[in-house]
Amino acid sequence: MHAATTVSLIPVLQDNYVFVLQGPEPGAVVVDPAVAEPVQAWLEERGLSLRAILHTHHHHDHIGGTPQLLQRWPEAEVIASGADRARIPLQTRGVAGGDQLELLGLSLQVLEVPGHTAHHIAYVLPGHLFCGDTLFAGGCGRLFEGTPAQMHASLQQLAALPDDTQVWCAHEYTEGNLRWAAAQEPADAAIRARLAAVQALRRNGQATIPSSIGLEKATNLFLKARDPEELRRRRGSKDLWRA
Repeated sequence: MHAATTVSLIPVLQDNYVFVLQGPEPGAVVVDPAVAEPVQAWLEERGLSLRAILHTHHHHDHIGGTPQLLQRWPEAEVIASGADRARIPLQTRGVAGGDQLELLGLSLQVLEVPGHTAHHIAYVLPGHLFCGDTLFAGGCGRLFEGTPAQMHASLQQLAALPDDTQVWCAHEYTEGNLRWAAAQEPADAAIRARLAAVQALRRNGQATIPSSIGLEKATNLFLKARDPEELRRRRGSKDLWRA
């Protein structure tokens, strides 16, 4: 399954990423299209037909491109949290945690990961996690609607995935996240080393995504938080920083 899966990354807006998933069957699946034009151009340049759009949550920088993509590919499915139909329009299939999706010859599992928003979901297939704004490389999403307890439980659910699972998070926040983490834990050699590697990538204009669950468990202070109260303290401190 790993070898048959290809994930491509399209940078859009200031720091968003849109992901394109390909499997053994023809076509493509797009995850969280913030805007349509660069995604449509990318697909058409490669002769790919859009089979489905996956949304992790309702924020406009994750769903804004869907209407225009559907104008080009009106047969594409739109899959999102069924509990959030009012805020994620155009859904053709509402899903919930524990659901399985069969797309492009691939099997994806839906996880409920509230915290950033009340009905945030993630999609997992062997070797890959599409987590929207729940887990970031070196960080986690702001608590716009959920509680520290919900976010802690969501992050622990993701931490239970295999260490080699690639983490496709939706924003290029990694350097800022790790600068903050290094300021919090200046003696942590793993965080310092990762920050240096990330800074080298960014100097060369390269993406820091994907991360991996193993790397996040070693260097992400939110994933390492022992309880919701520690996560709340960390999140409150980090709100003073960008991302």
